[in-house]
Amino acid sequence: MMDFSEAPSSHLFDDILYFSADWTYRASLELFSPQDRFIPNYSCDMQNRPIAVLGGPTSAVGVHMTTILSLYKMPQLIYGYTPETNGKKEAVLYQQMFPNVNDQYKGILQLVLYFKWTWIGAISPKNENGERFVHDVVPMFAQRGICFDFIEGIPITTYSSSIFDLMEEGIKMFKVVMTSTTNAVIIHGEIDDMILLRTFPTMSKLEGIQLWTKVKVWVMTAQIDFVSLPFIRNEDIDFIHGALSFAIHSKKVLGFWEFFQMTKPTLDRDDDRFIKLFWKNAFECSFSNSMIDEEDGVLCTEEEKLETLPTSVFEMDMTGHSYSIYNAVYVVAHALHTMFSSAFAFRAENHKAQLCLLEQQFWKLNHFVRRVSFNNSVGEKVSFNQNGELEIGFDIMNWITFPNQSFLRVRVGRIDPMKSQREIFSSSEEPIVWPRRFNQALPLSLCNNKCPSGYSKSKLEGKPFCCYDYLQCPEGKVANQEDMNDCFQCQQDQYPNQNQDLCLSKVVTFLTYEETLGTVLTSFALFFSLVTVGVLWIFIKHQDTPIVKANNQNLTYVLLVALMLSFLCSLLFIGQPSKVMCVFRQTAFAIIFSVAVSCVLAKTIIVVLAFMTTKPGSKMTKWVGKRLSMFIVSCCPFIESIICATWLSISPPFLDADMSSMAEEIVLECNEGSVFMFYCVLGYMGFLAIVSFKLAFLARKLPDAFNEAKFITFSMLVFCSVWLSFIPTYLSTKGKYMVAVEVFSIIASSAGLLICIFFPKCYILVLRPDLNKKEQLRIKK
Repeated sequence: MMDFSEAPSSHLFDDILYFSADWTYRASLELFSPQDRFIPNYSCDMQNRPIAVLGGPTSAVGVHMTTILSLYKMPQLIYGYTPETNGKKEAVLYQQMFPNVNDQYKGILQLVLYFKWTWIGAISPKNENGERFVHDVVPMFAQRGICFDFIEGIPITTYSSSIFDLMEEGIKMFKVVMTSTTNAVIIHGEIDDMILLRTFPTMSKLEGIQLWTKVKVWVMTAQIDFVSLPFIRNEDIDFIHGALSFAIHSKKVLGFWEFFQMTKPTLDRDDDRFIKLFWKNAFECSFSNSMIDEEDGVLCTEEEKLETLPTSVFEMDMTGHSYSIYNAVYVVAHALHTMFSSAFAFRAENHKAQLCLLEQQFWKLNHFVRRVSFNNSVGEKVSFNQNGELEIGFDIMNWITFPNQSFLRVRVGRIDPMKSQREIFSSSEEPIVWPRRFNQALPLSLCNNKCPSGYSKSKLEGKPFCCYDYLQCPEGKVANQEDMNDCFQCQQDQYPNQNQDLCLSKVVTFLTYEETLGTVLTSFALFFSLVTVGVLWIFIKHQDTPIVKANNQNLTYVLLVALMLSFLCSLLFIGQPSKVMCVFRQTAFAIIFSVAVSCVLAKTIIVVLAFMTTKPGSKMTKWVGKRLSMFIVSCCPFIESIICATWLSISPPFLDADMSSMAEEIVLECNEGSVFMFYCVLGYMGFLAIVSFKLAFLARKLPDAFNEAKFITFSMLVFCSVWLSFIPTYLSTKGKYMVAVEVFSIIASSAGLLICIFFPKCYILVLRPDLNKKEQLRIKK
């Protein structure tokens, strides 16, 4: 490494630190003028000519500096943010000790999203730099669902502007900011803009606004730093308590604190004007033997200590800008070392010749500066990217103020551009201190209250997209989070709760024996089946009596057995269904019922034929007998069996879970498969019943000896009424109640046949045996 003590001049680096950027032109030209005279581009003293310049902190200083120094290809290191220049030749002649500003904007976005602030404000200077910020940031934030309540401009100080104009513009901006409903405000500016912000307490007094009740969470960019001038020294700094700011990443450098402890002015030297001016303003004292003396007041001594000053006057900790300057010095040192070690430098015969060659060709240092990569004294890598920007990232600082006008900046996060886009922002374990009016609760910065769960957003006309109303979710939909754009349907096996903010699992249900409805239907089925058995027993017991013989006892037995099986068949529809049960119960119901209806039809036909055979010479006598009844009872169920076989071969019933019919239940049911075939089965039974009903109705006025036609008419009337009402009722019900309707129809229609056909006969057999005689069956004219 080169020994800097051998350098020809102590002016190896010039730090241009003026708030007035216009002075930068003159300061830049003075570098190429004689030491005591301002004659630009005329300097014979090559020994005192600088070989690199360090400048900042404002963008205006950087731009003005590069405009002049780039003409001379002077290497430049700028520790403040400098916008991109239009000339590519100028861009390669300076390196920015400030990281990529776009990484800062992305970091602010990540920070805002982290705290879920969607309604924010922004303050930016009224210059090209501020316009560029608005142009880049607003669309990027809008894409992530964040909008701005206001974007106010910070007044720019010019020679033509007066203090009254600045205060008037500042008060207008202050009123907009403080009356806004947003609680988070991004402040994009530069180091001199802090002067205007520090006048906020004064503005609040002028406007009668209680600042502590309106103070915002300030989010300041890294270009802004705390600055203290004599006329604002005693201004209250409590308004920045709880603020968040971005800063160039830095670490504590060993010896930095001790350096300031030893720093003090030299009273017997008149050329140390800068430190004496600072000392005079910081400690509010005067020097008796200098040009800047004040005749009255406290005299300055060498006993003042910088650490006794409040941090609002002088900050002892290394800031991001200080860390950048520290790194910049070592960047030039490493570049010089590499340059002197290169082949072109060793063309000279001695070290003095090397220095002379360097002074004549200092512009070649730019090549080595841009390629610098080293670890500084705290172990962090220092290097530049292809755009000449320092690859170091940003820290997120939390400002904490104290009553003695001091403040503390605590690192609470980091923006690391070397990580992936999702991991660029990281928060530390340090708790964030918020402005006092929030009582340490996380501030909310929303246009309106959050849309609660169970509701969805509704856009408000004429308002930004961050401002919205909310509407309750429609029936059947839920919103299980806050601020949802739309409600959504639950999964098929779930249903919305009453508040429509949660999906609950549906209960699997079916018609069980244990529930009341299942128990009642089962009881009726068993009861009527027992009654049918009792009726069968009565008929068997009285099988030799005239009334049993007169009513075709074989058909009677088959009908009673069919009715008993019909009642028991209804039990197949109750209980948990299975694949086998679904196929068996529909076919069993169809065939058994067709047998019962066929028996009734056979009885009806035989009654009509029996009456017709009583006429002399009737040819119908040969049709009355067992062969006809057996043919009808065999043929009709056979046709029904063919229909059922076709049904099973085309699209048989199957086990199904109906998730849509009932809102809170999954109905385990038997799907009919082919609905057409299901209604064909019912239609065929209906056809048999209608034929039987029509024949019985026509024979209802036969003599009393053949009164069975009248009973069949009543029974068919009940049967048809039940099944005609079944269809609309079945289609209008859902879930297990559809099964209950079918079970009820089976029991009701079977009971109608049993009661209407057999109860009158049982009455005679059991209670009126005197009527059960042949004399009562004779035909009377």
